[in-house]
Amino acid sequence: MNKLMRLIVGCLVIVAMVKFFYHPSSSRKTHQIIQGGKFWAGSQLNVAHNQEDPVKEVQDNLEDHPVKEKTIQSHEEELEPKLEPKLEPKLEPKLEPKLEPKLEPKLEPKLEPKLEPKLEPKLEPEAPDDSPTDALNIVHLDLKGAAPKVKYLKEIFPLLSSLGANGILLEYEDMFPYEGELSILKSRFAYSPEDIEEIKTLAKEHKLELIPLVQVFGHMEFVLKHEKYFKLREVETFPNSLNSLAQGSMDLVQDMLTQVMKKHPEAKWFHIGADEVRGLGESEDSKRWLEANGGDMGKLFLNHVTAVGRFMTKLKKGIKLILWDDMFRKLSPETVKESGLQELASPMIWNYIPNMDEKEIGGYISKYEKAGFKTVWFASAFKGASGIDQNWTPINHHLQNHLQWQKVIASMPQYKSVRFQGLVLTGWQRYEHHTVLCELLPVAIPSLAVCLQTLKYGSFEAKAQSEVQRLLGCQIELSKNECKGASFPGSDVYEMVKKINDNLESSVKKILQNYHVKGSFSAYNRKHNFANPRNLAFFKDDLKKLMDKWDAFLLTFRQSMEAIFYPDTLEEWLEENVSEHIERLHGLVVDVERIIKLNGQPKVEPLKNR
Repeated sequence: MNKLMRLIVGCLVIVAMVKFFYHPSSSRKTHQIIQGGKFWAGSQLNVAHNQEDPVKEVQDNLEDHPVKEKTIQSHEEELEPKLEPKLEPKLEPKLEPKLEPKLEPKLEPKLEPKLEPKLEPKLEPEAPDDSPTDALNIVHLDLKGAAPKVKYLKEIFPLLSSLGANGILLEYEDMFPYEGELSILKSRFAYSPEDIEEIKTLAKEHKLELIPLVQVFGHMEFVLKHEKYFKLREVETFPNSLNSLAQGSMDLVQDMLTQVMKKHPEAKWFHIGADEVRGLGESEDSKRWLEANGGDMGKLFLNHVTAVGRFMTKLKKGIKLILWDDMFRKLSPETVKESGLQELASPMIWNYIPNMDEKEIGGYISKYEKAGFKTVWFASAFKGASGIDQNWTPINHHLQNHLQWQKVIASMPQYKSVRFQGLVLTGWQRYEHHTVLCELLPVAIPSLAVCLQTLKYGSFEAKAQSEVQRLLGCQIELSKNECKGASFPGSDVYEMVKKINDNLESSVKKILQNYHVKGSFSAYNRKHNFANPRNLAFFKDDLKKLMDKWDAFLLTFRQSMEAIFYPDTLEEWLEENVSEHIERLHGLVVDVERIIKLNGQPKVEPLKNR
């Protein structure tokens, strides 16, 4: 009996010991798993902190993952030696299944969210270039004079698209609605923010890529003409070019670009001008810099445009910059490559003459290819490049220019590492901010149509000519540089400008050649109020009829112009092209009526007048 009692007590002791050792090990295992949870929670806090720097965030994330996996493995290794000595062999199968399911769900959910959201947003902007592989044909609208109203753009954008254009290069100048300190730059007839939104909508509707252009170095007359910015001129007495080394210059440029870019956040390309930097190196700042840098004028130029390029790429990641190429032409490929500009921008080679040298253009392309540029643009002209005060667009002149460019485009396959991106058909409205107006846009529509169709068909043969005539509703006569019977938007202005150009001055000159005008109504006769009324009667009525005819015509002309252009354009164009002749005509009518009333009295001596 005593033996039986000892056996029972011994069994109870053994059971108690088993329960005692089993309970602590279970607690310790739970504690270790909680610690693992804190580790991942801690890493999540770090992630939230790093969101201010997305690039660094991705790099840190990629570098941290191997370390974290190693840490997890060490946790498993720590648990096993602590459990094994405490447990009987038959308890091991119970512990391992419990460890695996609890670790697995904690690892999987934490790894996936950390990789997915962080990598994808940063990888998407680095996707392959989605630029059109087909060359673009871009129409340049130069707004530094005779800027068309938006309602006229609404009429011509569909026409441009039908003619083969697939983009618009919008050179704002003083027509952009600058704000704040820059509000001084805008014209009183500048586009409103609502106008710009409408232009963007129209362009998108007609599949026209919109490319803004803002000058940042040369041709900054519209900025530097203001006394506020005199101190930023490269040459104190000239408003042409910016002194890139002057304090405040880069702030000015950045403010301009930021405001324009803000209105065009969807733009894929942005043109920063940078042509014809007149007087570069003449400011005291530039002279000191050149003296300290071996007189390297190329580097002086490149430093500024490269800085602008870097600013723009920070302003909008992936933006593709364009700039005119003339300032590069004398620079070596090595000099350009050293600047790093080739990674930021593409040159636009321009030439507007009918007999341009294709070999010379080829030399520029080769140079820019060696400099490391990936793409190259060309620029022709459909108006505004055949005379500083040209009124009537010479269609054949511009056609020949485009035929030459066609040959250059055809030669592009020989250049293996530089791609032809597109051609801009420039339509200059002034040679620069302070010069007179060139041809009005409606006057140049036939030339633009001929040039666009030449690019489409490779020449201006029967098919291209037929298409132009169908779309414009007129008969093209290259020998006369005109489009007869036109019915395109603005064709009324086209016809009236032609009449003014052909007939106004000549009609006034013709009447001055009248026998009685020459003999009895000379400048001397009018000055001294000395003429025979009988002789004046022979031409008086014809003179009055001519004046009335032109007055009525010009009233209609005003109405047609006001439908397309702002008042400043109308007044400037009339003063430059009409006023001299019409005022002369009015003066003749006033003089003849006054002198007839004098009944042929003696001439008035100049001394008596005094």
